[in-house]
Amino acid sequence: MSASRPAAVVVLAAGEGTRMKSRTSKVLHELCGRPMLGHVLAAGRALEPERLVVVVGHRREQVIDYLAGEHPAAEPVVQEYQGGTGHAVRTALEQTGELSGTVVVTNGDHPLLRGETLAELVRVHEGDGNAVTVLTTEMPDATGYGRILREEGGAVTAIVEHKDATPEQRAVREINVGMYAFDGALLADALKRVTTDNANGEEYLTDVIGILRGDGHRAGAFLAADWVETQGVNDRVQLAQARRQLNDRILEAHMRAGVTVVDPATTWIDVTVTAERDAVVHPGTQLHGATHLGEGAEVGPNSTLTDTRVGADAKVVNAVCVEAEIGPEASVGPYAYLRPGTRLARKAKIGTYVETKNAEVGEGSKVPHLTYVGDATIGTGSNIGASSVFVNYDGVRKHHSVVGDHVKVGSDNMIVAPVTIGDGSYTAAGSVIVQDVPPGAMAVARGKQRNIEGWVERRRAGTPAAEAAEAARRAAEAGE
Repeated sequence: MSASRPAAVVVLAAGEGTRMKSRTSKVLHELCGRPMLGHVLAAGRALEPERLVVVVGHRREQVIDYLAGEHPAAEPVVQEYQGGTGHAVRTALEQTGELSGTVVVTNGDHPLLRGETLAELVRVHEGDGNAVTVLTTEMPDATGYGRILREEGGAVTAIVEHKDATPEQRAVREINVGMYAFDGALLADALKRVTTDNANGEEYLTDVIGILRGDGHRAGAFLAADWVETQGVNDRVQLAQARRQLNDRILEAHMRAGVTVVDPATTWIDVTVTAERDAVVHPGTQLHGATHLGEGAEVGPNSTLTDTRVGADAKVVNAVCVEAEIGPEASVGPYAYLRPGTRLARKAKIGTYVETKNAEVGEGSKVPHLTYVGDATIGTGSNIGASSVFVNYDGVRKHHSVVGDHVKVGSDNMIVAPVTIGDGSYTAAGSVIVQDVPPGAMAVARGKQRNIEGWVERRRAGTPAAEAAEAARRAAEAGE
């Protein structure tokens, strides 16, 4: 039996998260390219629910702003005070109205949760005809967790908190992970009968299970095979552990799809990154955002790419690239910085200690060494000499320069925008180019050299330089 489309997925994200010790909402702490809440919402969206509801409370403005920007289809519901999990769900149902069908309740701080697991929870819930189905798992060490008690037929009879459990019950390894599938109508009715008669004076969602069983309804459970994905994050230590686990999952998926990851221990890839087969990722590399590696592309070592597309068979070594496009068979690095707006055509080269921004580099063109290219278009087959700078800013506005096809820009040139260097032209080393260069011309823009004979011996007498100059002069005179 396949699962139906749930009436709603309700994500509980109102907690304070004091153990994070942060000014940022707990559920907005990031790992592998998304906040924790973003990963949970991705899992929830995989079910294609009719409604996606997020209960917010502490630092609600941050969470609501995030939802508006990244998940506009999600409905924020404000829990004015934190009165327990039952109160949070009741608040959600009161504000969204009656929900007919399956309602999935999950937590905003479980970033490892898979959409496939939630889908299986719904399938089991509906297939068994349960009023409620609890997501459970078996922990290697269940200390501190509520234990799942079942009857002989497998139905859940109770969830017993660790502190209240008998020695026999504590021996049970199956625990409640705090996520559920409910019959929406039955849930709404049961929540009205949840009391605050407990040590914390809160409405517990787990009390709904006893109420539903008391009404004669069946409570079931779905045992998740991977206990790791059911773990929540409460502090930064657990956040780092979850980040490592999620990154390992992402890397494994890429490797099984034909990508070589040379050293998974030092490689970090966001969940949003895509790569084609035979791409190679070397040690110390981080790939973020919407980065894409084409077939056979090679990145690293020690490279960080953000929202960057790397073409087939291109190579990026020891480089930082942000919002750049690197064409097929292009070469970048080592020690290059490609800033937003950089576009490299096929077989273009950006070499050592080169920085680019808003720059188009044509097919086969090269910027090999020690150069800044900003706000410029470089044609095909051109070469930019070492230590050159495209001077693009006049203190108020940026200006654009154009270098044509098959141009040779000499070393240590200043290209002062706006200027056009025509096709097939040359510029002499040390030139400051402030005027357009016609196609095929040689541009020489530098002062005439003047040598002042004997200056060092007169003005720097007694220094090693003066002594060396004197010795060379005497040797020359003797040779004459």
